[in-house]
Amino acid sequence: MIPARIESIVDWFDQHLQSFYVLGWSYLRSQKLMEELFYRTIIKVHKEMRQNKNETSFEMSVTSIFIHTCRELSDNSSLLTSEESEPRQDLFKALDQLKEYEKDAMVLTYIKGISKEDAAHLLQVSEEKMKEHLFSGIRSLRKVMGYGTSFNGCKEYHMSYLDYLERTMDRSKKIDLEKHIYHCQNCQEDLAAFQDVMLTMLNLTERMEAYHVPSGFMENVKDRLAEVEKHRQQKNKKRKRMGLVFASVFALLMGIEYFTGAFASHYYSWKEKDPELHAYLQQGLGERLNLKAERNGVKIKIMGAIADDVQTIVFYEIEDTDEDHQYVMNNQDGVLVENEYEIMSHEANLREYPPNLESNVKNEKKNVYHGKISLLPLSKENGTIKLKITKLLKLNPNSSEQNGYSASGDMEYETGEWNFEIPVTKQPSVEYALDEKIEVNEIPVRLEKLTIAPTATLLQYSIPNDQSEKWIDALNFDYLEVNNKKAKADLYGGSYLDTSQDMNWSTFQTNFDPLFREKPKKVNVKFGAIYITVEDKKTIELDATKEYPQTFEYAGSTISIDMVEVEQQTKVVISNHEIENRAFESLQISVVGEDENEPISMEMNSEAVLVDKNGVEYNEDMAVPYDDIEQPHYFVTVQNIKVESNTGEKLIPKRLEIYGYNITKYLDDVVKISLE
Repeated sequence: MIPARIESIVDWFDQHLQSFYVLGWSYLRSQKLMEELFYRTIIKVHKEMRQNKNETSFEMSVTSIFIHTCRELSDNSSLLTSEESEPRQDLFKALDQLKEYEKDAMVLTYIKGISKEDAAHLLQVSEEKMKEHLFSGIRSLRKVMGYGTSFNGCKEYHMSYLDYLERTMDRSKKIDLEKHIYHCQNCQEDLAAFQDVMLTMLNLTERMEAYHVPSGFMENVKDRLAEVEKHRQQKNKKRKRMGLVFASVFALLMGIEYFTGAFASHYYSWKEKDPELHAYLQQGLGERLNLKAERNGVKIKIMGAIADDVQTIVFYEIEDTDEDHQYVMNNQDGVLVENEYEIMSHEANLREYPPNLESNVKNEKKNVYHGKISLLPLSKENGTIKLKITKLLKLNPNSSEQNGYSASGDMEYETGEWNFEIPVTKQPSVEYALDEKIEVNEIPVRLEKLTIAPTATLLQYSIPNDQSEKWIDALNFDYLEVNNKKAKADLYGGSYLDTSQDMNWSTFQTNFDPLFREKPKKVNVKFGAIYITVEDKKTIELDATKEYPQTFEYAGSTISIDMVEVEQQTKVVISNHEIENRAFESLQISVVGEDENEPISMEMNSEAVLVDKNGVEYNEDMAVPYDDIEQPHYFVTVQNIKVESNTGEKLIPKRLEIYGYNITKYLDDVVKISLE
């Protein structure tokens, strides 16, 4: 099933489908690309518009993302040539021949139907420049549509055409223009042809209903979203239970779920007060701040901010002046940059810095916590961040979790309003283009770019998504080595970039520790592990009238079907406790009912055991020293599947469908790359 937040975006598109469909068709040439357009846009909207609640600005922001994705797909010649183009209306063919800025102005104004003022804002041009683009676009379209070029209207009146035809011209100017046109044959012909083209565009807007959206169009997009979510949930089971996290396709690491695993102190150490901020200041990066705000006996102090092309890190101190409580900020809940869309870039992903109780200076004072929070990077060289904090998460000093949250997941909050204006200057980063192609477990991997920024070191890479039998779901690194200095990989900081120009490849980014001011001539990349999916299909017939358990063979193992129970919610339980030399850690499996077209909901819960390199087992009830475990594998031993029909009828199970399995492979590969 699609998550509720994505479902709400899909519903919004359903309500605005006609205008966006025609808008997309203005750029693209096939239904497959149109489905790709809506799919990518929905994913980007979900990532980038989390905090936008205003309906008008939301539509504008969605339109901006939609247009950007249209350009992205239409500019990719490999996609256009690989897809079979479908017949296009003459007007769309004509629009294809315009310059980009002309086409953008025309389709936003006359196809999407938004005002010139809003279109100018979306295209980041002045209203006057927008009028120039529209005028130029209509003239170019007039030529493409066969009107010719023999129009010699007086130039001083050209920019009045739009206002005149749209009836927005001042009366005195209107009278002056009409007098001139009455006596000028050239302007009469010029304006008449200009008006014909403009009316053609306006009539297109009125005839948009004639451009039928194909039956099942949004259902195809939903199916793809659901399939991606299904794979994401399968991979997330490890993150939720044992903290075995890899940089996976949609690992945005949002919200409270992120803090429920066992985390180590990978990020910072507070041996003295603000040592990390102190290190930045020693390097001349940023300046110390002393901004304060107090509400309800809770005082927040902003101590410094460091900005670069990767992120903006804000260092803070929170003091409970009334009681001995400690609070932290969570940038997914209760932290808002009010001018985010004015000064920040949405090309990056938000990062999380989980709290660490053992290493925090708070050990000196039970009512004080020092932390840092990551915000989006600046889109400008400098600016002032208007930061509003409305909710703080309370730490549990008696928690068994290293991150200080309740093991049960019950969270306590302090609410209020703390406002800050934080001056920041963006520090420079250095990018190195890489062209390294290697094979990892017989699967090709491209190392494409290294970025050395003050707050992080980034490695961009791509993996294929068109492998038919085996593919990489997640790739993990141990470290980067530059000038004999090792930068450790941030296991929780990977992200999916969606920047590949090839639909057969997916692009990712792994974050490493900062390498201040290093100028590398070569870099060594040490791989850690890969989490792969192996396609190995098998069908197992089910019959609820038979006695269970029953067994079947799969991937060299004997698997037991322990139970098949038909109630309002059908239950199927399978198990395999023999994990020694087992080929798989988890299965990709589903239950199919007698009516294969019946819409169903499926819930899966599993039991598992963690096994280290030497075969030592750690069950889920044990206090696991996770960071001390060498090469852990997480073997699912019992899988509980609950299925129910969305129609309210009992679902009679017909068969189990196994699509494949997942396994973790640990690597010793070191790739040496020359940057000279």
